[in-house]
Amino acid sequence: MNNTRRCLFATFIVLAIFFISGTAKTQTSLDSMLEPYLTRYDLPALAAAVIKDGKVVSAGAVGTRKAGMKIPVTINDRFHLGSDTKAMTALLAAMLVEEGKLRWGTTPADVFPEIAEKMDPGFRRITLEQLLSHTSGIPTDNEDMVKIYIEGMSQDGNLDDLRYWLVKQWSKRPLESEPGTKFAYSNMGYTIIGAMIEHVVKKTWDEAITERIFIPLKLRTAGLGPQSSLGKIDAPLGHSVVDGRAKAVLAGPNGDVPSIIGPAGIAHMSILDFALWAGWNAGEGKRNPTLVKPETMRKLHTPVITMSKKKDAKPGTPPGGEYALGWGELTVDWAPYPLLYHGGSNGMNLAHIWIDTKRDFAIVITANISGKKAKTAFFALANELYTKFTKKSGSDPV
Repeated sequence: MNNTRRCLFATFIVLAIFFISGTAKTQTSLDSMLEPYLTRYDLPALAAAVIKDGKVVSAGAVGTRKAGMKIPVTINDRFHLGSDTKAMTALLAAMLVEEGKLRWGTTPADVFPEIAEKMDPGFRRITLEQLLSHTSGIPTDNEDMVKIYIEGMSQDGNLDDLRYWLVKQWSKRPLESEPGTKFAYSNMGYTIIGAMIEHVVKKTWDEAITERIFIPLKLRTAGLGPQSSLGKIDAPLGHSVVDGRAKAVLAGPNGDVPSIIGPAGIAHMSILDFALWAGWNAGEGKRNPTLVKPETMRKLHTPVITMSKKKDAKPGTPPGGEYALGWGELTVDWAPYPLLYHGGSNGMNLAHIWIDTKRDFAIVITANISGKKAKTAFFALANELYTKFTKKSGSDPV
């Protein structure tokens, strides 16, 4: 090796060491904080990250991909986000509003004029904004909806064809309440939004969310459906609780909710990419990439309806507070003011996102199991993380 090559090699090594050591100093590990939660709350795996000014300042992932086996999770493992996908669908809709392809007041009848006459009169006039805020009058998931989701999955065509079929079927039914007057958390409503988006962009929601959100934001681990690959344990498997014990669920027909309702909740990604998504939102349009205007971001984050408090709210569904467009707002005793919040669960995984836009600060938490214990663990952990990482900032923002 000649002198020039030796110098280049030495320079490369020094830069690599500098980069690695610099990264370690700016991002501390949360593993020691997370470990006790595994046994205390019976969690197979748990991951969390804290984001300040768009940068991940601390992160960790502990536990196993499959309960009863020693398959350690990694910081780059994919976790399922459930209904935290809704904020991504809302952002995609907002992008199309800014482009003039949709309006906040656009109705299903406007998008699908060919079937407007067959729609229920109430359904015909619900708006995009009402669908995004769960105030359309469409009820919360029920037995009839589950049946139509399953039937929809047996139809011919791609997912946009299946969602269009679903709109045609469900739009004939009367609403549960007058549009704009009552909150009812509706996966059906977000599936209809997805169908409206598909009709406008001429491709599936799945393609659009990937091309217009995942790729620009560089969410490299982001995907849709079960977080693990078919026949592999290459990600933390979701777990159902059977007879009090965690049972791992492999990728397959029962590994996630039906993909027809994807716009309501089938995204997955690593805790670090989830943190990037949270940090981008916490900035409310002040950091790249600029997907929408800052005022549009604030509209998505501004509550439009108050939700009744539910002590028995299912993990992943709003426990109360207010709801904006794909985002909730929740008051907790450990924060000085309400925080943006959303939970997500497909019944086998759980994910929470907390955003403090005044501090440009966010917390994300994921686990490969759901249920009351996991939900309790998440709220306790969010409290601990928020208290620890905001106390250094001094006085509260005004």
